[in-house]
Amino acid sequence: MAETKSGTDSRYAGFRVTPWVHHCGGLVARNRAFWIRLGDGETRLRAEEIAETRIEAPIFVSGLARSGTTILLEVLARHPRVASHRYKDYPFLFTPFLWNRFLSFVPQGRQTARERSHGDGIAVSPDSPEAFEEVLWMAFFDSLHDPQVSNVLDGETSHPAFERFYADHLRKLLQVRGRSRYLAKANYNVTRLEYLLKVFPDARFVLPLRAPLGQIASLVKQHRLFCEGERRHPRALDHMRRIGHFEFGLDRRPVNVGDGAMPAILTAWEKGAEVEGWARYWASLYGYLAGRLAQNPHLAEAVLVVRFEELCAKPSEILTRVCEHCRLPGSARLVAEAAELMRMPAYYRPDFSPTERATIERLAGPVAGAFGYSDSQGGL
Repeated sequence: MAETKSGTDSRYAGFRVTPWVHHCGGLVARNRAFWIRLGDGETRLRAEEIAETRIEAPIFVSGLARSGTTILLEVLARHPRVASHRYKDYPFLFTPFLWNRFLSFVPQGRQTARERSHGDGIAVSPDSPEAFEEVLWMAFFDSLHDPQVSNVLDGETSHPAFERFYADHLRKLLQVRGRSRYLAKANYNVTRLEYLLKVFPDARFVLPLRAPLGQIASLVKQHRLFCEGERRHPRALDHMRRIGHFEFGLDRRPVNVGDGAMPAILTAWEKGAEVEGWARYWASLYGYLAGRLAQNPHLAEAVLVVRFEELCAKPSEILTRVCEHCRLPGSARLVAEAAELMRMPAYYRPDFSPTERATIERLAGPVAGAFGYSDSQGGL
């Protein structure tokens, strides 16, 4: 998704989707039932190989976009025991054995890392970890991204066909990578934590969050960037829909946590009140999470909340805590290497008016306080 083209504004070049990815991605998206059957067939063919593969304490990094999920994914994916989806796994995600076998026969050439379309300084290559498991969820669950209905999958949710396919997929990915621990950055799992904990009782969750002022500033910036990028490169919009990324852009779809806040969020955005809409959304999503952590001790034990500002200010300490929570021994070296690169973003600054700042404080302040933020910290 990062090839340039003569005459294209370099700022939006990262939104260009190659014809190969566009057409093959569309083929998979239009025929999900077929790819599920093909994935099941692959599982049967490799049944003996994956039979002994145990899914041990899978790690899920989840949270509202622009809170540090990507950098945490990048750091944890460097651990030698960890396997995650990579950019090159798309679009044939359903059949990891077959697809990676095919890739082994294809000359790869020199893979140069390039800045991703977000324009946030994070460079990626085909081997970089990426959030792709949403493709699997969308193949089995309807209305996951319909903001008019609750998107929550809780501890009472049951979908045996998905649970079997998903577990088999994770085992196959671990086999393909030659690793023992699964890692996923999956922002939409914020409303599925209890369901995942039911399926994987030893799962570990890392939940980054960021002070409303900084996070909303970043979300506003990214939404504008993605809207323009998708206007210039319409295939990018198709691509984002197919991989299940609706955080921002022309088809933005907020997560409905079932608290009744969605009409006000959508109304704010429809009338152009971007800051108000994001503030209401921030409060809704993290208010839901605060409530679930308070009411479910098992979930609270499995979740580590990581404040973005502390991650940037004390990277060694926080990353060590993250690795310990995820039960990843031998992480000292990767923590030291990652800590050297960790900084607060310097490529933009919040430029809200006094009225907008007051709106953020009024709408998001109470929930932010529940996570330890105060106005004196500049968090609101």
